Amino acid sequence: MGDVEWAYGLAKVLLASALPRRWAHTQGVAEQAETLAPILGTDTDTLIAASLLHDIGYAPDLVATGMHQLDGARYLRDVAGAEGRLCRLVAYHSCADNEARQRGLFDVLAAEFDAERPDLARALTYCDMTTDPDGRHLDVRDRLAEIHLRYGPEHLVSRSIGASTPCILAAVEAVETALAAKTGEVPG
Repeated sequence: MGDVEWAYGLAKVLLASALPRRWAHTQGVAEQAETLAPILGTDTDTLIAASLLHDIGYAPDLVATGMHQLDGARYLRDVAGAEGRLCRLVAYHSCADNEARQRGLFDVLAAEFDAERPDLARALTYCDMTTDPDGRHLDVRDRLAEIHLRYGPEHLVSRSIGASTPCILAAVEAVETALAAKTGEVPG
């Protein structure tokens, strides 16, 4: 069984029944990952697998710190035996270092997981931040607005996303630029 099939099965078990909307988002993120094959080549399957696994830390049985990126990456490393790059991508997805700082967990995150290759990290951020909670694709600014609306202005996630906005926008722009250079088409 390949990484994508394994990741799909694991994410489905952890999310589909307990968090169906999160599962819909996850599947949409994985669909976005497939569209990046022209710029990722042989790393496409890694990105698809990471997309499927990026939010497993929300699964009720996995919540330990409340930081879904860290909780998911720990589960992948300690229980599922996932390869290191999948753990790193999940740990840092969508500029998670800012949320780690908000939660006082940055030193823990950095001690447990190194950052992954910037191009793959940007690609996962692009996929996550251009997919709404129901799995539909949308503009990154609409996604950021949706997150702020869903959590409210004072919530830790809203503050983290606010701090992460420059990083998120830069990641999306970099992926869109690379894709346009390779295919001649701007995503949208």
